[in-house]
Amino acid sequence: MRIARRYIASEIYRSSAVVLLALLGLFSFFSLIEELDQLSATLSLANLLYLQLLNVPTQLYELLPIGLLIGAVLALAGLAQRNELVILRASGVSGLQLLISLWIITIPLMIGAFILSEYITPRAEIQASESSLKLLGKAGGGRLNSGYWFKETDTPEQTRLINITHLRDKSSVEDIHVYEFTADQQLSNYIYAEHGEFYPDYLLLEKVQRSVIDAQALDALQAGVTPTAPIITLEHADELKLQTSLSAERLLVRVLTPERMAITDLLDYIQYLEINQLQTDRQTVALWRKLAYPFTLLVMITIAAPISFMQTRHGGVGSKIFVGILLGVGFFMANQLALNLGMLTQLQPWITALFPSLFALAMALMALLIIESSHRLARHFRREN
Repeated sequence: MRIARRYIASEIYRSSAVVLLALLGLFSFFSLIEELDQLSATLSLANLLYLQLLNVPTQLYELLPIGLLIGAVLALAGLAQRNELVILRASGVSGLQLLISLWIITIPLMIGAFILSEYITPRAEIQASESSLKLLGKAGGGRLNSGYWFKETDTPEQTRLINITHLRDKSSVEDIHVYEFTADQQLSNYIYAEHGEFYPDYLLLEKVQRSVIDAQALDALQAGVTPTAPIITLEHADELKLQTSLSAERLLVRVLTPERMAITDLLDYIQYLEINQLQTDRQTVALWRKLAYPFTLLVMITIAAPISFMQTRHGGVGSKIFVGILLGVGFFMANQLALNLGMLTQLQPWITALFPSLFALAMALMALLIIESSHRLARHFRREN
């Protein structure tokens, strides 16, 4: 069985690699076509190709489950068409043993998927965002038209909002607006800085304008009386150290979508959000989906098994591949639908992340059991006759 497992593994790996290369080439080509209108004197074709190259790990991360499903169906259907699976079954190998062999074959792919998810994709995404900032002057991620927003609760008596309009590189920012509020949500300070540089435990602001609002300003305005002291005091400074829990790493993490973060960065960002009393539902669901991502490959190979184990006379290789593509796209859409429904209905994050995979796994195992039962019945009738 070990020799057969190695042979099946080589067939699946080769077919999956071909399918993934084809899908990557197709999606990269369409993405390049969409970005051609951005060519300018500052963005050459070589720069655009470099940005597309940095997006390859992200595309591979998204296409790997579907590529494995199609590749496994293609390889196993080919073995079935050449009657090689029939020989294995005739030699006493059951469908369950074949499925366990497929699971063992998938373990190296799961390890590779974990490395891709944790180390390669986040770094490639950050490098792509930094390069996009330098070449295009913009980055993706959670950016509004007014820039990136962060909330901090330093003490129960003070809340701070930080708005960063532009990111220049890993630790350099521009056009920083800081709003500080009292416990009763009254604005007490407004700080504007042209430049900023992140250091451990603080943000160094340069060319600073600070507006200090008098504590009695609101009472004076409400009472309609002339205040005895200035309502706002304007201060200027070349530099100002702003003690903050926001760091360059957390700032770059904000550029990434939660599913593209490494688990350690995602845990750190969730902790940052919880400390500052911000919602963490989206990030918590993304954490569970990250943990379940290698398991998704196991689900894909399980789905491929019953499709491929069917006899060739019930449909050729082409029809099996078509069914595999439909199931792969359906699984992807179910995953996205579960994410949106989970966010709307406030389901537990682990349910939102794991339910589509567990449901698909259960259906694939049920289909495999039905096929096994039909094979046993067919053998029984042949013996009776």
